[in-house]
Amino acid sequence: MQSVLNSVKGTALNVAEYLTPVLKESKFRETGVLTPEEFVAAGDHLVHHCPTWQWAAGDDTKTKPYLPKDKQFLITRNVPCYRRCKQMEYVGEETLVEEESGDGGWVETHQLNDDGTTQLEEKICELTMEETKDEMHTPDSDKSAPGDAVDGEDEDDDEAIDMDAFEESGMLDLVDPAVATTTRKLEAEPKSSPAAAATSEASGDSVLHTRTYDLHITYDKYYQTPRLWVVGYDEQRKPLTVEQMYEDVSQDHAKKTVTMESHPHLPGPNMASVHPCRHADIMKKIIQTVEEGGGQLGVHLYLIIFLKFVQTVIPTIEYDFTQNFNMS
Repeated sequence: MQSVLNSVKGTALNVAEYLTPVLKESKFRETGVLTPEEFVAAGDHLVHHCPTWQWAAGDDTKTKPYLPKDKQFLITRNVPCYRRCKQMEYVGEETLVEEESGDGGWVETHQLNDDGTTQLEEKICELTMEETKDEMHTPDSDKSAPGDAVDGEDEDDDEAIDMDAFEESGMLDLVDPAVATTTRKLEAEPKSSPAAAATSEASGDSVLHTRTYDLHITYDKYYQTPRLWVVGYDEQRKPLTVEQMYEDVSQDHAKKTVTMESHPHLPGPNMASVHPCRHADIMKKIIQTVEEGGGQLGVHLYLIIFLKFVQTVIPTIEYDFTQNFNMS
């Protein structure tokens, strides 16, 4: 139901954007919005200070006339995402242990099970070790029994094998059983599929499943602010499903602030987008905070600050390598 509502809202906003006139006069300090010219200036500043970002032209049929043809939107590719948001948001259970005196207490972060053991101890107990004679080889094992020594002497007395006759017998062409067994096992093992990789990832195994994302920044004419778009790929560079991409979005924002919508400059399937309805308000508050501290915020820094506060929505996508910004 939520996806249907988002689709209806997206269609209505597209119509509203089409009817909204292009902002000509700067209202950056008053309301936190941008003109298309200011968006381009902020984009040039971002590209200069962070070369991983580049301008893109997009599809010719979707070119916006109020932006330069070769500067329709900004893009950065192959941004790593090492963890899922649920891994980052899990902080574990904590128990407040009160002191009898009532002067204070401390937090116990490691809980014991009913039998007095910890989960870590249980996992250690699950480890098993298969031992073979070769693995248990020690210096003492070199000391053979007296009977073995006699057998060894008898073997030394045997006549050496004639290698020419051995080669002519065809024994060299026989396949080593150990090699044959290994080959059959390798052939019998099915190739891992993306579905299997996703299953192993969901089961919480210890393998690091790195995803990558392409990030786009467009200019939203209706809200008169930048808008962030993301599209994700798995380790085989295959597109992620919608639900997989929502795994990398803060659960407070998934399907609310972040929705799937059509890209304004590219054809194809919908992409995840951070809705820009609050961007101007946040930027206005930042401008006011800087000015109260005696500073002044230039419009060219807009996108650098924008990327920093949008990071709270997609905290595991590690794209923010821009310059530091001090609000004081």
